[in-house]
Amino acid sequence: MSEVTTAQPPGTPTWLDLGIPDLDRAMGFYGAVFGWEFEVGPEEAGRYTQCLLRGRRVAGLMPHQDPDATEFWWNLYFATDDCDATAATAERAGGSVVTAPTDVMDEGRMAIVRDPTGAQFGLWQAGAHLGCELVNEPNALLRNDLLTRDPAAAREFYRAVFDYSLDGDPNMPDADFTFLRRPDGHEIGGIVGDPSAERPGWGTLFQVDDVDETVRRVRDNGGTAADPFDMVYGRLAGITDPFGATFQVGSPGAEA
Repeated sequence: MSEVTTAQPPGTPTWLDLGIPDLDRAMGFYGAVFGWEFEVGPEEAGRYTQCLLRGRRVAGLMPHQDPDATEFWWNLYFATDDCDATAATAERAGGSVVTAPTDVMDEGRMAIVRDPTGAQFGLWQAGAHLGCELVNEPNALLRNDLLTRDPAAAREFYRAVFDYSLDGDPNMPDADFTFLRRPDGHEIGGIVGDPSAERPGWGTLFQVDDVDETVRRVRDNGGTAADPFDMVYGRLAGITDPFGATFQVGSPGAEA
């Protein structure tokens, strides 16, 4: 099911948002690429903007808090049923808490954590805001993978924090890739080891109907895109938005 009507199980990627220097330009770009509509919040809430698909939340946009910022990226939040306890577990596992657990009105409770390899992510304990209300369908979140130079440390950290199982991928024997699965067996993403990675971080993959057409819309609306390519799990393309934030788009294949 792509519709989410209750809080996701702990350890599931549940929300993502992006801080950018020009909210209007961002809405124009992502609206053209994904067909999203937008619900702009009030000034006192920092104009935090809900990105909507068929009226349901799929992501968030907000003006960046640092006017001098030059780097922008999609922020990933994992579901938890106890934000404080999960943040404490992350510290014991070798991570650091960047933003201590705090309430976001009645929407939920959040924290920002950095793992031992330097990758940053959020925790989200749902209140009135469940997180993404549509996933695993075109123009919504499909999956997230961590790119890091130290996959061994990352595997141990995320297993300790979220009780993931760690499995290799027989379909990609030449890649340093590990599937991450919740205790119920549901795959939530993976860890990619790459010694040449410039910055460790969680990547975001949005599903689309037609990768080539999406690439055309990206290029026509101020973004840049690598040429699409086929791999064992489908057809993919790397995208950079007008502010330099990167993500991927993909159409799953038969093996996905």
